[in-house]
Amino acid sequence: MVTVLTILAGLTAIFWYFFGWKFVIQLVIVVLVAYLVAGHWKWFYVALLTAPRDLRALYRYIRLLIQVKLFHRQDVPLYKIFQRNVRRHPHKIAIFYEDQEWTFLQIEEFSNKIANIFKNHGYKKGDRVALFLENKPEYVCIWLGLSKLGVIVPLINTNLRFNSLVHSITVAKCQGVIFGAELSEAITEILDKIENKIALYQINCNNNQQQNEGFENLDLLLKDAPVTVPEVQDKIGHHDHLVYIYTSGTTGLPKAAVISTSRYFFIVGAMHWLCDFRCSDRFYCPLPLYHTAGGCMSMGQMLLYGSSIVIRKKFSASAYFPECRKYKCTTAQYIGEMCRYILAVPPRPDDTVHQVRTIFGNGLRPQIWCEFVERFNIKDVKEFYGATEGNANIVNIDNTVGSIGFISRIIPQVYPISIIKVDAQGEPIRDAKGLCVPCQPNEPGVFIGKILPGNPSRAFLGYVDEEASRKKIVRDVFHLGDSAFISGDILIADEFGNLFFKDRTGDTFRWKGENVSTSEVEAVISNIVNYKDVVVYGVEVRNMEGRAGMAAIYDPEKTVDLNNALLEGLKRALPAYARPIFIRILTKLDLTGTYKLKKNDLQKDGFDPSKTSDNLYYLSSNGEYAPVTYEVYQKINSGDIRI
Repeated sequence: MVTVLTILAGLTAIFWYFFGWKFVIQLVIVVLVAYLVAGHWKWFYVALLTAPRDLRALYRYIRLLIQVKLFHRQDVPLYKIFQRNVRRHPHKIAIFYEDQEWTFLQIEEFSNKIANIFKNHGYKKGDRVALFLENKPEYVCIWLGLSKLGVIVPLINTNLRFNSLVHSITVAKCQGVIFGAELSEAITEILDKIENKIALYQINCNNNQQQNEGFENLDLLLKDAPVTVPEVQDKIGHHDHLVYIYTSGTTGLPKAAVISTSRYFFIVGAMHWLCDFRCSDRFYCPLPLYHTAGGCMSMGQMLLYGSSIVIRKKFSASAYFPECRKYKCTTAQYIGEMCRYILAVPPRPDDTVHQVRTIFGNGLRPQIWCEFVERFNIKDVKEFYGATEGNANIVNIDNTVGSIGFISRIIPQVYPISIIKVDAQGEPIRDAKGLCVPCQPNEPGVFIGKILPGNPSRAFLGYVDEEASRKKIVRDVFHLGDSAFISGDILIADEFGNLFFKDRTGDTFRWKGENVSTSEVEAVISNIVNYKDVVVYGVEVRNMEGRAGMAAIYDPEKTVDLNNALLEGLKRALPAYARPIFIRILTKLDLTGTYKLKKNDLQKDGFDPSKTSDNLYYLSSNGEYAPVTYEVYQKINSGDIRI
């Protein structure tokens, strides 16, 4: 279509020159009518409806690229951008935390102390010092200070213990670990598993907790450290590695994704410009700072654009809007199932009494979208989609309910992302030339982002583990020799280019010859059981084709009415093949740092009662959920009980 328009524009210019404008207008009308009569009217209809969205996004994207190019040309590190904000408003509050208020100048001075301490301890550019600390103002000060030396900081999930913790420290090849006193026991437990040459620094953050004599006392070192910027011989550049951010680890061990300074700039800048944030905004961030959402997207607004940010140790659904009101926040962040938890809090008269203009995040399910924004009077929702390590990141800028972003139908080349067809194992389907096959509107496929090395918006830096990185790249996509980051997520694009999340490859399963989307079934069940945590997956049944649906519901009080409210709700909302055959009632919850239930272990347990003490149920022949005993389990697998 774009090629046709280019040719027409060229011919129009020629005819204008030789025959005049009247002839050109007549010719354009004739060509346009002929084009529409030939059945190509739909492109114009779609273009007319989507042009305002696309042009607004293009304007913001151009502003982003201008800023990214400027930073690139200046070869500027992150801490120097932050120092510009310090000079601009040194006494402005940068971070609110409980009863503490940290100014830009205080953050600069604390980070300088950290830089001086670790310089004196011999750390230099390219070294790695992990940060294992709960949310608090010192968190960003520490990694910002280390960045002034060029030290890379792996940000470790504070929920990790034993093997996962050891893996996260060793895979990043850390020379040191800085950890909070509240996490000293977790470090003590793995001392025999990490190398002796790893230096361990404990910080109490003024909590007066007991200091282990075997660890370096960072509090004492901070007392005498100078607040001036240290002189560093190494040049700290725009493309140097800044931090490692680990994947959530819903399956397998966490993988350390590489975040360079240029990548950090692009992530933060993209959210700032595309979401129309303001430097005067005050952000509410109850998310862990060791993940991209909290540590980059929100914290970066303070570091790069001089906004203020409210952080808290842990997310609280009941405190979310009261704290937005208390701190006069204008922008609030969510992720995963947070909105569902907030919606489950009993309504209050002051639910709409706040100054929040925009909420932004990832994971607001379409099934509760309208109810959430109406109850809390939210005028603007910026739902985004992206992976920490990926280059295919998008934002819903026009409040389309349920959408996670869009592909322009008018100018798709501006931001080269696509959806390609895959098989049941998630492998790309190829055409006769060996190239990937793009999906048509409303056809599900895997989301990809074309890789352009050297371009911060299109580069793929991958993981510290190079083998893991290679698995996320697909080659010979639309041309021989090209490559793209493959997300592993199943999306669809409607005729207007709006994108909607369907499921992850491997999570969708087939039953009775039909594909079942786990995310859709999870949303339906959660609504029925008053927004409780639910995870859906497919389990193997001996001698049965496909996988039977199983739902694990967190209900320690056993309040879910399986055979009335749940079963009737499932019959109303889902086709027979999508209704879970098995139910597991969870008495304890295992969440990732981004509030996602871990389904890998649940899937391994299946419906075998010998592998869990949780109550298990199956959909019996009389249409009701009945307990799964070991005898029932054997009869199902032998075929004596048909499901």
